[in-house]
Amino acid sequence: MRVVTGRSNSRFLPAVLAVTCLLVFVAAHAEAQDVPAPPDVAAPPSDAERTPSGLASKVLVVGRGYTNPGERNTVTFHYTGWTTDGKMFDTSGTFPSTMPLNSLIKGWIEGLQLMIVGETRRFWIPEELAYRGEREPFGMLVFDVELIGIR
Repeated sequence: MRVVTGRSNSRFLPAVLAVTCLLVFVAAHAEAQDVPAPPDVAAPPSDAERTPSGLASKVLVVGRGYTNPGERNTVTFHYTGWTTDGKMFDTSGTFPSTMPLNSLIKGWIEGLQLMIVGETRRFWIPEELAYRGEREPFGMLVFDVELIGIR
């Protein structure tokens, strides 16, 4: 009779953990795909702030602190994006994204510099500040963005 000890099974632990993490990630991502569009997705409301470039935004959750990111900062954020017909086309899902601010589309570069940590804003980004007609989705895009951190 062979006795199985915890030590002999420990070689399987990394594989089991990796598979478990992958399943959790896939399940969370699939769940995040069902984020419904906000009711004002078709056009910015009259109380939205507008910049000279055409970006419109509205604070949904007030943040904390006083520092806005600059173009040279790296930002951590959650986001969900929709087309103006209400189709969700992208999301960070359960896990936040971290990227250099100056690597994002122009509307995000401009919009995130208006935010402080903890703030959530809705952006209505005209095509010229989004993908400029070079790739899908075309037209104005709407994003809910939560700024989590600035480095």
